Amino acid sequence: MKISLPKPFTFERGKRAVLFLHGFTGNSSDCRMVARHLEKQGYTCHGIQYKGHGVPPEELVHTGPEDWWKDVMEGYNYLKDKGHNEIAVVGLSLGGVFSLKLGYTEKIKGIVTMCAPMYLKSEEIMYQGVLEYAREYKRREGKTPEVIEQEMAEFQKTPMNTLKALQGLIAEVRENIDMIYAPTFVVQARHDKMINTDSANIIYNEIESPVKEIKWYEESGHVITFDKEKEQLHEDVYRFLESLDWEE
Repeated sequence: MKISLPKPFTFERGKRAVLFLHGFTGNSSDCRMVARHLEKQGYTCHGIQYKGHGVPPEELVHTGPEDWWKDVMEGYNYLKDKGHNEIAVVGLSLGGVFSLKLGYTEKIKGIVTMCAPMYLKSEEIMYQGVLEYAREYKRREGKTPEVIEQEMAEFQKTPMNTLKALQGLIAEVRENIDMIYAPTFVVQARHDKMINTDSANIIYNEIESPVKEIKWYEESGHVITFDKEKEQLHEDVYRFLESLDWEE
């Protein structure tokens, strides 16, 4: 069965622009609902998709944080080239980490991090997550259990250097977050099983932004954009963006 693959999106509206960054093993659709909500309020929204994501898992293992950062910068420059001088960034999980990196490397109007890790679980736990992702992808393709097991056995022979690189990226961003001065909204789900939730406190306490806020969502899990409090999240992100000192 052919599955329809998620793609990057652009919803063009006003001069105020928002760049959306998804998580590791996720895809652009993780942020699409939030973007649609902001589009209705007049924001131009652009959601990228990292190389090796939203495609067969065999392609994921041959990519890493350097490739994905390139994709982030391409997304940022895409909005710049479209004439948007003021760009906010909203990122989920790994996308939140990249949002923070953008915050100290580029001129950013405001930052929203959602369930962004500041330390990672062990490589073994992360690897199990990748295997689950691969298995689920193959199920959605309609493959038989026998074929899935065969392909998974092959898949597990591929070295996963990506995971070590990912830990390096998070350590690097954590070391530099005290160079962030852009207004920041830290979003954290209380029932997040994927990351250590103390990450939210680290981000909030260590960034130097004079304007910053943190909010805990008591009924949500890691992929907060799809969880019970998503409508509240949409409203909160919109309210935060509206509070920024936009030129237009």
